[in-house]
This record gives sequence, C-alpha cells and structure tokens, in this order.
Amino acid sequence: MSLPEMLMILGFALAAYSVISNDSIQTLGTFLSSNAHRPWWVMWIFGSSILLVVLVYGWYSNAGDPAYGRLESFPPPAGGVTWLHVLAPFTLLILTRFGVPVSTTFLVLSVFAPGNIDSMLFKSLSGYLVAFVVAVLLYLGTRKLTAYLSRSAGTREAGAIHWVVLQWASTAFLWSQWLIQDLANIFVFLPRVIDLWALVGSIALLLAIQGVIFYQHGGAIQKIVTSKTMTADTRSATIIDFLYGLILLIFKEWSNMPMSTTWVFLGLLAGREVAMTLQNPGRNLKETMKLVGLDAFKAFTGLVVSVILALAGIYFAG
Repeated sequence: MSLPEMLMILGFALAAYSVISNDSIQTLGTFLSSNAHRPWWVMWIFGSSILLVVLVYGWYSNAGDPAYGRLESFPPPAGGVTWLHVLAPFTLLILTRFGVPVSTTFLVLSVFAPGNIDSMLFKSLSGYLVAFVVAVLLYLGTRKLTAYLSRSAGTREAGAIHWVVLQWASTAFLWSQWLIQDLANIFVFLPRVIDLWALVGSIALLLAIQGVIFYQHGGAIQKIVTSKTMTADTRSATIIDFLYGLILLIFKEWSNMPMSTTWVFLGLLAGREVAMTLQNPGRNLKETMKLVGLDAFKAFTGLVVSVILALAGIYFAG
C-alpha cells in the first residue's frame, strides 16, 4: 500500500470521527438532551438504522457515490491525499475536544478546493440568516405556545407518547437531511465512486463512531445545546429539529455546493434565544446576545483556521 493510500484511509477515519463528533450537536444534541433518561444503545440503534438507509440508498441511487453528488466541484487531489489534507480533520478533532463548534465543511473541504470557499461561505451565511429569521418569527408568532412550553406545570405533558413519537420522527428527518449534506465532508478522502466492500467498511466505521458519541452523550460540545433554554424539553426539541431539517432540505435543493450545517444550526438557536428573550421581560437581552456572539465567534474561528489551511495547501502545491 502506497503512502497516499494510507493517508487516504487515515484521513477518512479522522474525518468520520471528527465530523460526526463535532456536528453531533446539530442533529443529535436536542435528541440526546431530551432522552438522557433512556439507555444510550436504544438511541444508537435508532440513529444507526437511519444512517444505514441513507448511505445505502445514496450509494445505490448515485451509481456508487455515497456523497449524493456534492463532491462534483471537489476533484480528488492529482497527487493523492497528502499530510496537509489529513491535518484538517485532525485540527477539527482537537477543536472539538475544547467544545468549539467549528464548521466541518470549511475546515475539511477547503483544503481540497480552496477556490470554492466563496461559494460555500455565501451559501452558509445565507443559511445562518434564514435560520435566524425563521426562528425569531416562529417563536414570536407562537407566543402562547412558547409560554405553554415554558410552564413548569407542563413537564408531565412533555413526556406524553405523542410528543415522544413526534420528536423521534423529527430527529429521523433531521438526521437524514444532515447526512445528505455532510457525508461529503467525510467521503472527500475516498474515490468519488466506491465499490460495495468500501461501502460496507465505511458503514461499519461510521456506526462504531456513532456508538461512541451516543455512549458519551455528545461529549464536550454538547454544552452548546444544554446551555440554551429548554432544549431538554421534548416539545421544544421537536420544534428545533423539524425547523432545522426543513431548512437543510430547502438548501439541499438549492444546489449541490456543500454548506456549513453548523452555521445553520447556530443561527436557528440564536434566533430562538433572541425571540424567547424578547417575550420574557425578566431575561437580559444583553446577556443573550453575548451568548449568541460567543457561538458565532467560535464558528468564525473555524473559518479562519480553514482559510489558513487552504492557503497553506496552495503554497505547498505551487
């Protein structure tokens, strides 16, 4: 096995773990918070079944391409995968350990095609703004519903079977949409078309990694979710997940250019926090904006690191 082939496998493994562990807050964060009382393996089986269906369907329907065609503008490196490509998911892994919600799309894909940064940035910023505005309008427009969900007397209602079913359904919808968007960040290290055995090996690795994430209940980055208001409430988690999945679906149909799902998720949480603060005179808007700004700064940090790595790639290549 040649060095580029070994780096290809190493990069894929690092990307699989770092991308899923970093982005677990987006798709599984509210799900983990509101189902903390359930055994981890129950949630793992649930999430794994969706991952299996999405991967197999994508590979079959796209003639061996499990990334759903989102790597059309990201051709494989002419000289094969290098240490610089592997450095991107390794950096992401380190930042995840510190609970920094960086964009995996920028950090991983920018190294492979620096020329696409502007297109990814435009689409990601659009996603953040759309998510922010939608969240503000929804939570301001449903004032009575939000007030109902906020009442401590309604905690027993949150555990009603119909809310549990709705929340698990919204998580399945969101998880599938996220996979379609972000599988490109993982499979960018492999050939654009893979055979059946490569697919089986990829699925086995991804299922194992997802098991670790569920066992750790999201890890350090889960604090991004738990620090927000009522994310452990099943009803509130259902609304967040459904909104997020719907926004990803819309942007998926917009174009095949990958986007930062992290930015969309942070925009959704930011708009929700601002709306709930405006509805509650007892909450401090300044403190809320400080919290929102901190999350945005962490995401911006990831963008800066991505650009540095991409420029380093251009320098060493030329």
